[in-house]
Amino acid sequence: MKKSDFNYRLPDELIARYPLDKRVDSRLLVVNDEDFLDRGFSDLPSLLKSGDLLVFNNTRVIPARLFGHKETGGKLEILIERVLDDLQALAHIRSSKSPKAGAKIILNDGYECYVEGRDGDLFQLRFVESIDTVLKAIGHMPLPPYIDREDESLDVERYQTVFGREPGAVAAPTAGLHFDQAILDEIKSLGVDFAYVTLHVGSGTFQPVREENLADHIMHKEWLTVDEKTIKAIELTKKQGGRVIAVGTTAMRSLESAARGGQLKPFKGETDLFITPGYAFNVIDAMVTNFHLPESTLLMLVSAFSGYERMRAAYQHAIRQKYRFFSYGDAMFLSHRPDKS
Repeated sequence: MKKSDFNYRLPDELIARYPLDKRVDSRLLVVNDEDFLDRGFSDLPSLLKSGDLLVFNNTRVIPARLFGHKETGGKLEILIERVLDDLQALAHIRSSKSPKAGAKIILNDGYECYVEGRDGDLFQLRFVESIDTVLKAIGHMPLPPYIDREDESLDVERYQTVFGREPGAVAAPTAGLHFDQAILDEIKSLGVDFAYVTLHVGSGTFQPVREENLADHIMHKEWLTVDEKTIKAIELTKKQGGRVIAVGTTAMRSLESAARGGQLKPFKGETDLFITPGYAFNVIDAMVTNFHLPESTLLMLVSAFSGYERMRAAYQHAIRQKYRFFSYGDAMFLSHRPDKS
């Protein structure tokens, strides 16, 4: 398939630039074989049953956007991509002219860092004070480009899941943004179990696919952990006939990466797994997900999971029904129904 096969036209007013007052006020499009059900996210428990397992990504978004200037005075913006240790990080730098190795960067409030070199498109930075201290003091929440506004105080809480525990992401696992503690408690009371993976979502999730031939696309890498406890929970769920339900594409990619050799086992490291139609899924039976950007790797993933034509029809239905799209938008509930070939 080609990149253009995953294009669609979205009216600008359907891009959700702010969250709703309550997380569970989002709508939920349930995609079946032949029809679509327009529900509310608060209806999700009715789609679950005792013995199911929800798998969440428990990463937390760090305030990864920093502003400052070079010693020569030129303004710049830094987006931390990955924290390597207490003082070192890989980052994107936006400026009129890229700083060279050895350059000093003066951040807001007098904090400083130095450019040590390059790693592909990323800059290697060394901070004078701990990165955690700097980010807590002057960092901004790294909202996606399509939200097209400056971050505000509300984003500190709302661009974060209520179950996030492991800091390191520069983008939220957005399917998880719909859950509040009350709906988690309601789901738990049904006999549904929870498990967790950690995938630190990188800014590459927003990068467009530039190659028309999907086979030529180089997938961005993200760091993840799938532990033994989660593996055992999945194995028990499968053995007892329950469904394994991924909350978001990041939970999906984590588990499929851990099963990449054909057997699901603990995994810690980078993944560059690129899922397109024709992919043979190993773990997941259903998923909760948001609506994704045109021609994005995430739209390709859900099309592989629930069928290309079904996803095209579902997105057109969502546009007609004026669902809210992208990170702060509405959600879908999908079952595994790949195209037959």
